[in-house]
Amino acid sequence: MIRPMRPVIVAANWKMNTTPDDAGELARTIAGRTRESGVTRVICPPFVCLSAVRDALAGEDVAVGAQDVHHELAGAYTGDTSAAMLAGLATWTIVGHSERRRDHAETDERIAGKLRRAVEAGLRPILCVGETLDIREAGNAERLVVDQLASALDGADPDVFSAAGLVIAYEPVWAIGTGRNASGADAAAMAEAIRRGLRAIGWGDLADDVPVLYGGSVTAANIGEFLAEPSIDGALVGGASLKPDEMAGIVARAGLTARARAGETLVS
Repeated sequence: MIRPMRPVIVAANWKMNTTPDDAGELARTIAGRTRESGVTRVICPPFVCLSAVRDALAGEDVAVGAQDVHHELAGAYTGDTSAAMLAGLATWTIVGHSERRRDHAETDERIAGKLRRAVEAGLRPILCVGETLDIREAGNAERLVVDQLASALDGADPDVFSAAGLVIAYEPVWAIGTGRNASGADAAAMAEAIRRGLRAIGWGDLADDVPVLYGGSVTAANIGEFLAEPSIDGALVGGASLKPDEMAGIVARAGLTARARAGETLVS
């Protein structure tokens, strides 16, 4: 059968940077400098900047994403944001980012709840998975990532989550802001492990349709190495996503990959 081509995605995670006063202008600048055919662009600003970025991107083919979503529909959760609250502000959301796991002690079970709330609300989720240095050095990187994936998707209907556009972002935590670098081969091997993991929990051929992004200190200088790997479908960009020059370079390279893929027919 002919299978759909996986999209090429570049998602910008601004983390705890920008304010409502400057976020809109930055979003407009990035949008204007990253118009590349075939590349899905997403900007994920802080919650307080969602409205400003949404308004700034009106008329642009750039989606707005949240950086997190709560695992409950509503309730006594001071400072948190539910999926329903994001209606009209965002159409994507990051779930399970390594910094949320580290700083907020988010468990795989909690992340599973967030995924479900996101999908129920019509948000397209980017599920983050990845290992720390000690896990990698112990030879348990793939096992941990596959376990994270299985726990987060436990009981999830593959057809529903596939239709919702589930994206997986592989974050090698050991390569984020540490000076150590993951290689394209490292990322490709983990992308294949992720798809094997999806098949193992019942996704079958749908596993081949799930985009896998690389998210470990991505820059315009290194993105080419990762996008040269057929199993990598884009990037979740951190610090570089605040720099228009960097984003222009990253998305330009993603555009080359998108155009190359557009000439291919995926058959299984």
